[in-house]
Amino acid sequence: MGSENPAFSFLLGKTARTDIRMGVQVIPISNGDQATFPKTGQTAVVHYTGTLDNGTVFDSSRTRGQPFRFKVGRGEVIRGWDEGVAQMSVGQKARLVCSPDYAYGSRGHPGVIPPNATLTFEVELLRVE
Repeated sequence: MGSENPAFSFLLGKTARTDIRMGVQVIPISNGDQATFPKTGQTAVVHYTGTLDNGTVFDSSRTRGQPFRFKVGRGEVIRGWDEGVAQMSVGQKARLVCSPDYAYGSRGHPGVIPPNATLTFEVELLRVE
């Protein structure tokens, strides 16, 4: 037995990383009102920043200075957003980690997102309409 912490062995290239699940992981950053959750068909108004695994920012509503709006559960956005934002309450900030099958899959988004990319979004749910 060595003194290495097995939780960090993937950083040393000794084991495969197994903590990335299929689907979407919702990691709370700050609490919202814990009462108002978007329902299917309602419009969610969010600010977000999207990054690739290497930390490259590929999109941000904050940079544009304009919140993004979409109807929850209607397929207007990637599946990770439809399912992840629905788990957030108004005012909450969370990190959504979307596996490729819940993002852009094997096609990616040419020139922006490579094929089979895991995407991370920092999302703030501003309001529901």
